[in-house]
This record gives sequence, C-alpha cells and structure tokens, in this order.
Amino acid sequence: MFIPLKDTNPLEFIRHAYVNWTLIAINILIFAILQGGLVNISSVAVGGYGITPATLFGTVKLDMAVVAIPSEFTLLTYMFLHGSWMHLITNMLFLWVFGDNIEDAIGHFGYLVFYLACGVLAGLTHAVAVSTSDASLVGASGAVAGVMGAYFMLHPKVRVWVLLFWRLPLPLPAFIAIGLWIGLQILSAFMAQQDNIAWWAHIGGFVSGVILIIFARRKSLKLLDMS
Repeated sequence: MFIPLKDTNPLEFIRHAYVNWTLIAINILIFAILQGGLVNISSVAVGGYGITPATLFGTVKLDMAVVAIPSEFTLLTYMFLHGSWMHLITNMLFLWVFGDNIEDAIGHFGYLVFYLACGVLAGLTHAVAVSTSDASLVGASGAVAGVMGAYFMLHPKVRVWVLLFWRLPLPLPAFIAIGLWIGLQILSAFMAQQDNIAWWAHIGGFVSGVILIIFARRKSLKLLDMS
C-alpha cells in the first residue's frame, strides 16, 4: 500500500538511536552474508531458523537436514532473516522511519527488549493462527509492526511522508498512515486464502506494540495526544 520515506519528529531524550541503527545493520549484514555465500549454510538449512508453526507446537518434526536450533529459539532468529532484498529493504525503511522515536521514548536497552518482545509475540500470533502450517516464517515485519503500534500511540499527529502505491509521495498524519496500514492487515488476514504474507504476525506485533508502550514509555509522554 505504501512505504514510509521520512517523518518530521525530532528526538527529545537521546542524541542518537544507536540500537535502532544496530538492528538495521544486523539485518542487512545477515542477509548479505547469506546471499553472498560467506557462510556455508544451505538454503534448506536456513529455513531451520524460521518459525515453522507445526514444528513449534510439536505436531510435525522437521527433517534433521533442516533443523538448526531448537524450535523455541526460532521465535528470536526468524526476525533477523529475510527472503529477498525487497523484503529486507521495505522492513528496514519502516524501522528507519519509526524506530528512532520509539527508542527515544523508551531508552536504548528498553527499546531492544521492546523490539524483541514484539517480534516474539508476533511470531507466536502467527504460529497460533496457522498452527498446522509447515511453511517457515522469516522477516522483521512482526517486530517492526510493534514499533508502528507504539508510534501510533505516541505520535498520532506527526506527519509522515509516504510513497503511496509506490508512486505518489504524500504527507499523512501518522494515525492515518498507520491506521490504514493495520486496517489492511486485518482485512487481508480474513480475506486472503493462500498467501505468502504473514498477516497475523503483523497484527500480533502491532497489538503487542500498542499494549507494551503503555507501560514501557517515559511517563512524561502522553498517549494518543491529538492536541
């Protein structure tokens, strides 16, 4: 539907969003290493680091050639893997635009915990929603959706420049841009039949971010302030 380009939302409490930058760098580095063949891991084995719902709940066992780590740990590893450059770039653009202000609102260490928690909860939501699936889920979008949920709660009126339909640059208030995005995720989750997009992970991550930011934010920051 759209990709974010930039926002007009300066940092208030920290000078630099070091953790957000590091998360982006780690995602890019892992993708580059795997795509460049710098680590001798087959494409089949890489799937062992993604979330496979049927395996996570013990209804199906993966072939030992695919198993890389215990299935519970894939709730963390899956969010640092991406299936394509476009998958990576879009997720990192969302994280670049929205993540720095959430790190500002929580603090460096708190933001890291928040990001990982949203990713884990997003992965669990996906696994519960499609519990019999043997397809491997990878990507940072669940964790990024949590960041977007937090941004929606803290900065609803901030204008965000988005590229609508990948063609039209447009400044929109965050509550409209993000509200349209989550609305599309919910609609797609119920309407889509066979799809390779983990809509429920996006929804689970977003809801997690909305709830967690209530408790994690600096108490001086208001929620849903439209004044």
